[in-house]
Amino acid sequence: MSQLQNIEAIEKRLWEAADTLRSSSELASNEYFMPVMGLVFLRHAYSRYLTAKEEITANLPSRGGKTRALTKEDFSQKGAIFLKPEAQFDYLISLSDADDRAEAVIEAMESIEENYSTLKDQLPKLEYRSLPNDVLGTLLRKLNPEELKSASGDIFGRIYEYFLTAFADQGAHDSGEFFTPVSLVQLIVNILEPDHGKVFDPACGSGGMFVQSAHFMERNKHNPNELTFYGHEKNRVTTRLAKMNLAVHGLEGNVQGGDGAITYYKDPHEGLWGSVDYVMANPPFNVDEVDESKIKHDRRLPFGLPGVNKNKKISNANYLWIQYFYSYLNEKGKAGFVMSSQASSAGRDEATVREALVKTGHVEAMIDVRGNFFYTRPVPCQLWFLNKAKPEGMEDKVLMVDARNVYRQVTRTIYDFSPEQQKNLTAIFWLYHGETERFVGLLKEYVDQSLAEAGEEKTFATLPAFLNDLKALHNAISPFLDTLNEQDPQAELYEEFINEEKQLYTDWDNFEKLTTTLSKKWAEGNYTTAQRIAQFCEGDESLQTLTERSRDLLKMVDMVYKLATRLIEMCEKELGARKHELWDTSLISGTRKTSLKKTADNSRKQAVEQLKLIRYFYKEAHWLLARFPEGKLRDVEGLVKLVDIAEIEAADWSLTPGRYVGVAPEEVDEDFDFEEALKNIHVELNGLNQEAAELAVRIARNFEELGV
Repeated sequence: MSQLQNIEAIEKRLWEAADTLRSSSELASNEYFMPVMGLVFLRHAYSRYLTAKEEITANLPSRGGKTRALTKEDFSQKGAIFLKPEAQFDYLISLSDADDRAEAVIEAMESIEENYSTLKDQLPKLEYRSLPNDVLGTLLRKLNPEELKSASGDIFGRIYEYFLTAFADQGAHDSGEFFTPVSLVQLIVNILEPDHGKVFDPACGSGGMFVQSAHFMERNKHNPNELTFYGHEKNRVTTRLAKMNLAVHGLEGNVQGGDGAITYYKDPHEGLWGSVDYVMANPPFNVDEVDESKIKHDRRLPFGLPGVNKNKKISNANYLWIQYFYSYLNEKGKAGFVMSSQASSAGRDEATVREALVKTGHVEAMIDVRGNFFYTRPVPCQLWFLNKAKPEGMEDKVLMVDARNVYRQVTRTIYDFSPEQQKNLTAIFWLYHGETERFVGLLKEYVDQSLAEAGEEKTFATLPAFLNDLKALHNAISPFLDTLNEQDPQAELYEEFINEEKQLYTDWDNFEKLTTTLSKKWAEGNYTTAQRIAQFCEGDESLQTLTERSRDLLKMVDMVYKLATRLIEMCEKELGARKHELWDTSLISGTRKTSLKKTADNSRKQAVEQLKLIRYFYKEAHWLLARFPEGKLRDVEGLVKLVDIAEIEAADWSLTPGRYVGVAPEEVDEDFDFEEALKNIHVELNGLNQEAAELAVRIARNFEELGV
């Protein structure tokens, strides 16, 4: 199961747990949010604790067969929270109905707060007194799924957003609040590459920017605590979540807020002005009615006020936020933030502010993102990047990237960037910085991965497994089929099956030989440039040839299996094979999971998914090579253009990428996947059916309340 599927499974389990509280306690929806999140915090902290403990104890020196006791500092170095025995989730799970579970959970929270001052009075405690003992026991068990043990990333952000969506109808939270989708956060972090100093998020939500910055440091073998995190969040509950999120990842941070105030009228981190290395944020979009009199002398607005209406209110706060981000940066600081698509081409006073910002030469890049990246809003957005220390020669240029055609569909209404799409977009910025070697390194990574997916540990294992299962199925049905006359229509189908099965073995043999040849060629070659890698990837007897053969193998695997199942169906329904002594229905097609038909189908699915991966990674390399064949930045129609300030001035100071890059040529998808298309249609129908059912329940409830 993928990480995305893991988190989706966790979300569903958590909502079931929340439903348990709603139906079994006196808590309102806005009251049981934190008790659930508190237990998620404990469970996630326990997972990280166990992982860190294993690493720590493996490296502890021993004297006389004894090792010293584990300390808080040991776990801080591993990005985990030190948990006393009474705060460990297994202990809470082990409690019986005769125990006071609420008191045990409260003591667990208090023991953590004693060790971590930033969590003082932030963890939920007294809320658990409102839960019946048996309900709390059920909740603890439901919050202990296997999926949590392997989940990673900003799990708090995902779960928080899931709950916001589910609670919106119940009035538990403002449905306008939404956190930044993880793939957007990761893209911002990957482009900014925070590796030192102060990281500030003035609208930090559940702290996703901080967590992903720490993950970036870890991936690059740096200590995340080389970064110092500062944040502000207006919502009290979300502020607590952000502090919990930092703590559970072993990160130090100063998160202010929880008083209902956004930073328009006061600066809770005033001392950070002009000193921050990295600003990352996803502020609320298009906020209106900010009082002009309270902000007109704010030093965080170096380019002046945007439009003021007749009531002396700021019509739109987007350019307040943009100026805040800019003003916090030090002389070499960078900013990356999400902004409404309206802001990049807004007119009148907002255009005047934007003009002044562009003229500083510190606007580095803009990225257009399609709609439906957010859980609760379908609006498109843009990513802005500021840099007060741009590369030499780029001072009067802005990198425009239109990524609206780059996306992956997650559900019927949600899109994101796949990890590879994030890497490819980030690679454009490497070329912008002249870092050709990193671009080439990514190409080599894709080729390595494609060959690895085709090689001994992957396809060489899954496809032979299917062939063995297919052979067993063939051997089981052949005694009966061999009794057929040549004139029988089933005999003709059987002959076709035999011929295609032989062809499959031949194709597999050729594929295996080519994989071995190419793997050796790649290992022995000197592929240090994009052009050399392109030669390996394209043309005769190339990686492209291998991936085409993998596609043909995939189709052949599916076809041979379908022929086998069609034969089984015809024999059982048309020829009465179920009653024949040469036909073992239970073995061949029975309901058991171990029936030969089901076994072959399972191994078929594994082989097909494995074969898809070979072409998948090749296509990622091809995507980059087709657009940047020399490993250098160039304008690509519909994707990227390096625009100078004179051109921006001629376009009314617009920073909308689509206005400059043009329209991408239509691409023909040679690998249209009917099975995947059917899955997407199934997802679409399931989503529509669920929405229809929820709407029917809501209508019925409204009628009931009206007494109709």
